[in-house]
Amino acid sequence: MSSTSQKHKDFVAEPMGEKPVMALAGIGEVLGKRLAEKGFDKAYVVLGQFLVLKKDEELFRDWIKDTCGANVKQQGDCYGCLKEWCDAFL
Repeated sequence: MSSTSQKHKDFVAEPMGEKPVMALAGIGEVLGKRLAEKGFDKAYVVLGQFLVLKKDEELFRDWIKDTCGANVKQQGDCYGCLKEWCDAFL
């Protein structure tokens, strides 16, 4: 990831708490709604799936693509956001 968005920087700057799924980098309104409809309404629920997949980039990218239709950029943005958050807080 050559550069990060302001959304990414904001997310990784503090504990996750009860942030909505749309607070994750790469997840906008459309993908956020799709994720919420499948039970992934909070960022920490997506984090749980990220951890279940053992922080594996390929597995996470496949999961988020299959779950909400995220494109390659969105997959990478969300993965990078969660990975950096884990590096800082876990």
